[in-house]
Amino acid sequence: MPIGLRRLCVGIITVCILGGLAGGAAGWLKPDETTVTEIAPGVFFRKTRWKPEFIGCNQGWVVFDDFVLVIDASFPNQSEELIALIRKTTDKPIRYVFDTHYHGDHADGNPVFAKIGSTAIASENAAEEFRTKGVAGFEQSKTAKPAEYGPLDYKIPALWFPRKLVIEDAHHRVELIHIAHGHTKGDAIAWLPKEGFLFTGDSCVNGAFNYMGDSDTESWIGALTEMRKLPIKTICPGHGEASDISLIDRQRRYFVELRQYIGEAVAQGKTLDEIKKSINFPWYKEWTGTDVAANVENIEHVFKECSNRKP
Repeated sequence: MPIGLRRLCVGIITVCILGGLAGGAAGWLKPDETTVTEIAPGVFFRKTRWKPEFIGCNQGWVVFDDFVLVIDASFPNQSEELIALIRKTTDKPIRYVFDTHYHGDHADGNPVFAKIGSTAIASENAAEEFRTKGVAGFEQSKTAKPAEYGPLDYKIPALWFPRKLVIEDAHHRVELIHIAHGHTKGDAIAWLPKEGFLFTGDSCVNGAFNYMGDSDTESWIGALTEMRKLPIKTICPGHGEASDISLIDRQRRYFVELRQYIGEAVAQGKTLDEIKKSINFPWYKEWTGTDVAANVENIEHVFKECSNRKP
């Protein structure tokens, strides 16, 4: 099914019809390209490159009748780039920026949007993470990247929602939804029911991008299971190429098999080093281009989860 009506590439608008959505094979992934596609009238998806350097998360924006909603602020420099891209599509005020979670590559651009009058929105389950880990990470970045972060003050979202927040007019409806503790405690997604589009943040990614340091993988599997019930036509993930609903199946399979393999190994008395040496999911490399054993931190995280759980 074609999803692309218009694509902006390096600031140049070109007509582009995209035929395939699956993005299942690693060879289909385009790590060195940043593209912007109008996936429906007034709905845009920006896929950011991650090679030769990682520049931030994917982003989106929805042009309502009177204002614009941005999905994920990303890093400050990427916020600036996104604002310039939005201005090529509309002069309506950018009223809201929705942070899918607190991580810096999704939310550190909030102060850039605040300068132009935007209000940051997030799940109230993320509030503690913003006020603690978010602040600490931003301060570290001020030291590591003074040119980009130095002049800025951290901006915690000003609008919180408990479970669901709907932004709607005659043309668009966006449902901001918190399902469960997944990638972080405060994970939330943006669902566009009229179009069947799901912006997942890092709850679902297309490639080897999963960071599990703040996660609960058992609960994360449950969150993906709930997302799978939506009549999804297109997934716009937090990282990697857009895809169809099968991306949720691949993401969920990774967590299920990782927990199963490591859980069984722990029950058999195997050590963490033994698990690291033996684990092998060929299908995962076909999808991401990366050996499952290369994600050492994820293996360690799930090993800790499985070792601490009750029999």
